[in-house]
Amino acid sequence: MAVVRSGAAALPSASAAAPIREFAFSEADFQTLTQLAYEHAGIALSESKQNLIYSRLSRRLRALRLESFREYCDYLAADASEVESFINSISTNHTKFFREAHHFDHFRAHVAAPFGRAAAGGRGARLRIWSAGCSTGEEPYTIALVLRREIRHLGSHDARILATDIDTDVLNKAASGNFAASAIDEIPQDYRDLFVGDNGEANGRNVTADAALQSLITFRRLNLMEQWPFHGLFDAIFCRNVMIYFDGPTKANLVERFTRQLKPGGWLYIGHSESLIGAHAGLELVGRTTYRKSP
Repeated sequence: MAVVRSGAAALPSASAAAPIREFAFSEADFQTLTQLAYEHAGIALSESKQNLIYSRLSRRLRALRLESFREYCDYLAADASEVESFINSISTNHTKFFREAHHFDHFRAHVAAPFGRAAAGGRGARLRIWSAGCSTGEEPYTIALVLRREIRHLGSHDARILATDIDTDVLNKAASGNFAASAIDEIPQDYRDLFVGDNGEANGRNVTADAALQSLITFRRLNLMEQWPFHGLFDAIFCRNVMIYFDGPTKANLVERFTRQLKPGGWLYIGHSESLIGAHAGLELVGRTTYRKSP
């Protein structure tokens, strides 16, 4: 507890003082930006995110040679094309290969292996997987790695992965198939031969997914809050550590849409820090953050 000596004026503590900032950033500016984030991407930003938003968007102000966040808000209102850069700037993209490995163990046993058996039997098997919020691509490439290892002659079967994200910058990186060599430290040893290094071998500073692996994946920009431009159903949907940015009603609506987009008996994988509160018609919890649509 602070003690003020008699006769001395109370001074604000250093922690209570407003931070010294390069750009003027008012509460009204923050509220304008949070409203835009919610309207365009369903992202719900709490008051605790003010410093994060300031830090990430300051780069845009410098690039545009603006002097305050009020000017940036006006710029957003006048130029709709800036909204994409705005969303890119505030999106968080943290991922790695085989993240939450239990999902891929389940996927291998309950999706890849059954498809492999059906395909081997010549029954016209078709497999469609959606990586929703794919970030820089580690998730869809992990899915592709499992399919390549589990299914013989995969290239001759009808198996495809759709990988989408709202952030065009990370999508471009993902589509290149290029990763820092250190990234494959997360990949089990018997999968690593599907990446080639700078000198044509699996070493060097960078590695690239081989052509057969890349050919399984289609990368597309998609805002989950907007109408989805596809009608076919998926065998499995991965949407992990995306819904943590959404409020309850937005998340519930998105889960309902995912359920409609799954085949009967299909699987939904969500992030370890996410949970589906309450009952969701047609979905059953079958494992850690793993759900199945009613057959």
